Amino acid sequence: MPGIMVDPYGRKVTGLRIALTSRCNLRCLYCHHEGEVEPNGEISDEMVVGVARAAAALGVRSIKLTGGEPLLRRGLAGLIAQMPQQMKISLTTNGIYLAQQADELVRAGLDRVNVSLDSLQPQTYRAITKGREGDLERVLQGLDAAAGAGLLPIKLNVVVLKQNEAEIPAIIDFCRDKGLIAQLIQLLDLQGWGLSGDIDAIEARLAAQADSIRTREMHRRKKYLLDGAEVEIVRPMDNTEFCANCNRLRVTSDGKIKPCLLRSDNLVAIDSCDCGRIGELLQEANARREPYFKEPCSFCRP
Repeated sequence: MPGIMVDPYGRKVTGLRIALTSRCNLRCLYCHHEGEVEPNGEISDEMVVGVARAAAALGVRSIKLTGGEPLLRRGLAGLIAQMPQQMKISLTTNGIYLAQQADELVRAGLDRVNVSLDSLQPQTYRAITKGREGDLERVLQGLDAAAGAGLLPIKLNVVVLKQNEAEIPAIIDFCRDKGLIAQLIQLLDLQGWGLSGDIDAIEARLAAQADSIRTREMHRRKKYLLDGAEVEIVRPMDNTEFCANCNRLRVTSDGKIKPCLLRSDNLVAIDSCDCGRIGELLQEANARREPYFKEPCSFCRP
């Protein structure tokens, strides 16, 4: 059996993100579609299961199911039930349909969820999500249902924008009250959208207020503990340390292995549902991995 995949820069691959569908019921103004240039697909169940089993044989320990919106996929619980039992399975969702599906997903084997929620103000939430189903109350119900079903710990994914920057203290208080982990994410603004809030100022305030600060192994991201609240900061932009500690491969909704979120010129097409063949393709994609932000950064060079 092959060992854990290690790329040419010495980075172990222990996680996999699979975009189950390109469909979404919201149109968030900052969406990067998991790095897909022309998202228009829905990977088959057979291929998802083949990828998961091949990845498990190569030492991958966790899979995160994404989209689009993965809860729009038919038969999602049945698909999760086919995943290798030794792997941790999580899901990132906008939460609109979470209340209806949480219990079934837990029974199928889902371990935990991340819920994207950028505002606690209904009007701001609708302005950011732009979808006709952008109903904040349904997301809040989904969070309660997920907690009740045991999908823990729940992380609240909050992209820091000019539109929600003033809300961040209230969102942290909300997470403290609900027992959620607040994950404040720097906007991935390679297109120059001009929407990004001042995450530097927010992190400086957190550092000044925190009871303690920890650094997670994954991406070397900071976790601030303050008065019972847990707040993680995710900085993907111009961050050599983030890239130097990347531990994941991605699979697109149309069945391609993506070595880096920020590149689309080094993808590997999955041409079979056979686990052995997929294992070879995963290793080929791993060989193509390199840090996107890596200069000046001597430890990022092979």
